[in-house]
Amino acid sequence: MELVTGRQGKPHITSQQDRQKHQGIFGDGAYILNTGSMLEPEIQSSNKIHIKDGALMFQGALFTVKVGTYDEVTINNGNQGMKRKDLIVARYTYNSSDNIEAGEWAVIQGTPAANNPVVPDATSGDIQAGDAVVECPVFVVNLDGINVTGVDIIPEKIRDMSTLNAYLSEKVYDQSDLKIADFYTVAVFDLRRKGNEVFFNASLSLSGSAQFDANTLYAINPSPIISELRPQKTFHLDGFGCDAYWGNPTPMTVIIEPSGYIKYTAPSRSAFFKLSGHWFTD
Repeated sequence: MELVTGRQGKPHITSQQDRQKHQGIFGDGAYILNTGSMLEPEIQSSNKIHIKDGALMFQGALFTVKVGTYDEVTINNGNQGMKRKDLIVARYTYNSSDNIEAGEWAVIQGTPAANNPVVPDATSGDIQAGDAVVECPVFVVNLDGINVTGVDIIPEKIRDMSTLNAYLSEKVYDQSDLKIADFYTVAVFDLRRKGNEVFFNASLSLSGSAQFDANTLYAINPSPIISELRPQKTFHLDGFGCDAYWGNPTPMTVIIEPSGYIKYTAPSRSAFFKLSGHWFTD
């Protein structure tokens, strides 16, 4: 057992110990941290890529591009009439003879093909186990002929702790965020979000002489729910319709669409409606 965060009168903290700590926080995968320009790639020419400032965490090792600067990576020219995918990796090297570790960008050139070029392989390994070369795939550079048509980012971008805490905290919304048509009387309204999950509960009744036809799809909101609450696909919710005294409950179909509308089919002779459920935004 060794106390890492303790004074010993001599240098004693190792990079391996730092990586242990980082792996305990971030895991042992590859992640772009929420700092600087988050290593955003920019195409400068047919063989020059600029990588903006930011930080990459890979197997607990931290690789960075200095704040306010960029790194320039050069790729070989493409070939007319051929397509190619090149891989830009963060290459970790360990020289066991002098006990020196280093990190740098490296390009692994793909094989040209008329169609469907394949991304080349990186050198896998375990930094903590002392492997001499370990490569983390970060960008795929797409070439069509001599032109670079795009750069794909591979590692996941992760939120910092303050952003993550705000994301996971519960936020309550009101009827200005989900406008209900004015021919409803709203008895109960509850709309909240936690993380990417939205919870909804409402009790509505028809006001005045309004009435609906059975087996017809109606929207409760004349305008879409605010964009941050819209689902990425159609979700089915729970609902039932009742008569004027909340009697004779009848199940009904209720959905929320990616467009932001909550719709339902009204059972015949129903005047009161209970809608509830949850969906995911992303």
